[in-house]
This record gives sequence, structure tokens and C-alpha cells, in this order.
Amino acid sequence: MSESVLVVGAGIAGLCTALALGPTGRQVTLVERDASPPEGDADAAFRDWKRTGVGHLRQSHAFLARLSLLLKADHPQLLKELADFGVRELPFDAMLTESQRKDYRPEPTDADLTIITSRRTTLELVMRRYVETLPNVTIRSGVFTRRLLTQKAEDGTLTVVGLEGDTAEGPVELRADMVVDAAGKGGDFVGQLTEEGATVRETSESAGILYFTRHYRLKPGCSEPPRIGNPPASGDLGFLKFGVFPADNGCFSITMCAPEIEYEIRKAIVNPDIFQAMTTMIPGLRPWTDPAISEPTTKVFGMGDLQARWRDLVVDGKPAALGYFAIGDNLIRTNPLYGRGCSFAAVAAWQLRDVLNGTKVPAERALRYHDAIQTELLPFYAGMNRQDRTALKRAKAALTPGYKPSFKSRLAQSFAEDAVTIALRSDTSLLRQGMRGFHMLEHPEAWIKRPANLARIMMYWARGKKRNAAAYPPKPGPDREEMMRGLGLDPQADVELLALQRAA
Repeated sequence: MSESVLVVGAGIAGLCTALALGPTGRQVTLVERDASPPEGDADAAFRDWKRTGVGHLRQSHAFLARLSLLLKADHPQLLKELADFGVRELPFDAMLTESQRKDYRPEPTDADLTIITSRRTTLELVMRRYVETLPNVTIRSGVFTRRLLTQKAEDGTLTVVGLEGDTAEGPVELRADMVVDAAGKGGDFVGQLTEEGATVRETSESAGILYFTRHYRLKPGCSEPPRIGNPPASGDLGFLKFGVFPADNGCFSITMCAPEIEYEIRKAIVNPDIFQAMTTMIPGLRPWTDPAISEPTTKVFGMGDLQARWRDLVVDGKPAALGYFAIGDNLIRTNPLYGRGCSFAAVAAWQLRDVLNGTKVPAERALRYHDAIQTELLPFYAGMNRQDRTALKRAKAALTPGYKPSFKSRLAQSFAEDAVTIALRSDTSLLRQGMRGFHMLEHPEAWIKRPANLARIMMYWARGKKRNAAAYPPKPGPDREEMMRGLGLDPQADVELLALQRAA
């Protein structure tokens, strides 16, 4: 008899779990608190789909190559259906600078370095409709899960055997051989397990940043401006990060990210007129939001409370619970800036498939899944946290009058900007290898640790700024004071506030 699996949540993480486990012959049931998606096309889903459990539904989204390759291997029909619905692919050569394109020679593996990008509602809609066609997968909407059903052995070991929930018809009790918790950051089953005696190790820190996204649609007959080029459609001003995300069916979104300590910008940017004005002040965004080219289709969506969080559900060799596996944001939360949330969930889902296929012993399954997550995802999580800390330090420095970075800080910044960035913008082979780390196809630092690659990076650094001048990207936008004064904001307000906070 095949095993039964209950999956809490039918978002991207839950759908990836169904895609991974469905073909194994297990009976998979996804329970989802929200109603089923509306009938109709991608625009109807974007306009009408209410997803109370997904607060970031209308933020920018993308699937990295690690996720798209998993789908290509096991569900090529899904990729076709995504494309038929207007979902876009951004291939490797779209990342090349103008000088790199002149001498570019495609390699077979370049096709693997492709980003899938679209409105989140379109991605989820097509994935869900596809999953609903799988023979042994069921999605039950309108089920609000309240708690896990657990059993405790004499030695204190917890085993999860199902869940309790509420539906419009009344309470419901569902039982299964295992529960996969894909409830997202709003789920608290881990808290329940802890209350019942489980040991869970958790670390967290603020990403130090907030997101603001607005969606646009190209006007009839208009084409997208270039994303890579001079000026680029993405960049980092220190006090503000920005980027354009091409989406499906003539749509795109612009996301701007402000450090938490930039209170004046945070308050102002939610005003659509301010948001639009900011895009006109950034050369790489100005062509995209030109009223002759596109028109906004939404308000400005903000997203805060961005905590990077890692949970270990095995501590000192003891699982928190048997028959329970967390996946997605409920297990690992990351700064969305790096676009790895969906890919993290997919990698975890396919690792879980391999673990379940490899052994039937509950305790061994818990240990193997924990080890797989540590190996596959921890290096990326740790690297992203280091980058977040560096960005937060830079943001604070920008608000500190007379701040002078240490020699070590200046050296690290020069290595990043004058060596690594220049090498990637000059050498297509290095970019190709670097993108493999970005796309989670290998350890994120593997490419830069190869002696030959490091030697080439050091060569570019040694050449100096004058000889590398052509490889530097143009200034991405105005400095902080220029932008704030242009928006009618006080550039000193947050400087004074930070000084007061430090003195307190």
C-alpha cells in the first residue's frame, strides 16, 4: 500500500512538494486555507485571486535555474504550459554586457543558466492547474489547519499522524503517514511541537531592508527597453536597490528596496507619485516607466518584517518529531533580494523525495532530510546573511557624518567592485561559472575559489581602474541627497534620528 502524505499549503512550496512526491506513487493531499483560483487567464488571477496566506503574492518573483532544471527533468509538460501562458525565460546571454556579446560563443551548458520570470499569480496558477491533473494528488481548498495530530512515546519521541482543521462545513480531522509543513512564514506548527516537548534550534536576524513593488504593462505596440546595458535596469545606490522584473503577457514589475533605517524614503515611497518620480530619477528605470511606453496597473505593494531564519529540526542527533517535515519559509526564510525562496523550497522538496525513497525508517528519514538541507542550502543561506550585514553596515555609514571606513573595509569593497565585478563584466567564462553559483547549481563560492579563476580576478584588479574603465557600469542613479531633495524629502532627518538612537 502506498504511503499517504498531507501537505499544509498549496503555495509554491506545497506545489513543489506535490511535483516531487506525486510521481513516486504516494497519495498526496494538499490542504489550503484560501479558496481555489478564479477561472480565466493570467490577468484574472492577478486581479481577483485572494491569497490571505501569501502576503508577498504581488511582489516580484523568479525561478532560478536549479528549479527550472528540476521541472525540465521531471515535468517538461509544466514548462511548456508555463510558456504557453506567457511566462518568460531570461537566458544566459541576456546577462552579458555589450562588450561580452561581441565575442560571445554559446556553450551547451548555457541553456541551463536560465531564469523563469513572471507574476507570482501566473506561476502559481499554472503550477496548480498542472498539479491538479496528477493522478494521485488532491488539493483541498478552504481548509484552515489549526494543529497537528501527534502521539508521544514513553521516551518522549513525538510522531505526527495528521492534522485538525476547520472548513465551511465544520471541523475536520485528517490522518496520514506523514505531514509536510509548507504553510509559509505564518505557520506555527513548529511552535506547537516545541510546546509538546520537541527541541528545535532556531537562528534569525533581520535582513535590514524593506521591499516596494509596483506593476506595469507595456502599451500596445511598445517593446521592452534593454535590461542589461548602459544604463542598467537594476543597481544599488547604497541607500536604495532597484530592479526591473519582466513578467508575462506584456507586464513587468519594478521593485525598490530601502534599508530599514531610511525612514523618510520608506514613508514616501508607498505614494504612487513618489514611486513614479523615483523611477524617472534613475536612468535605467526611466525608459520603462515612460508614459509613452507603459502604464502602472497597481498601487505600490510594501513588504517588511524580513527576517532571515534557519531552523534545525534535528538537534544533537534527535529529531523534533517523526513523520513531520518542514519546507519553504516555515523552515528557512531568506532575504527575497536574492530570488532564492522558491528554489530553496523546490530543492528541499526533491531532497525529501530522495530521502523517502531511500529508507522507510522514520528516524532515519528525519536525520537524512536534515543532513540534505544542511548540505544543499546552508552555504547559500550563510552567504546571503553575510551580504545583508555588509549592506546594512553601508547604509548606516551613509547616515553617519564624517564616517571613514577602515582599511580592511576599503580593501574588501575594492575587491568586490574593482576586481570581481570587473572580471565578471569582462570575462564571459568567469561570468558563466559565477552564474552557476548564483543559480544554485554548485556551491556559491566554488567558482571564485578555483585557483585559475582567482588568478584572473586578481589580474583585473591589478590592471587598475584606468585600464578597466570600459568595464565599469555607468553611475546607476543620483546620490542620496540629490534624490531626497528632488523628492522634497529632508536628507538630514534620518541622519539626526540615527545619531539620537546611537546616543540613547
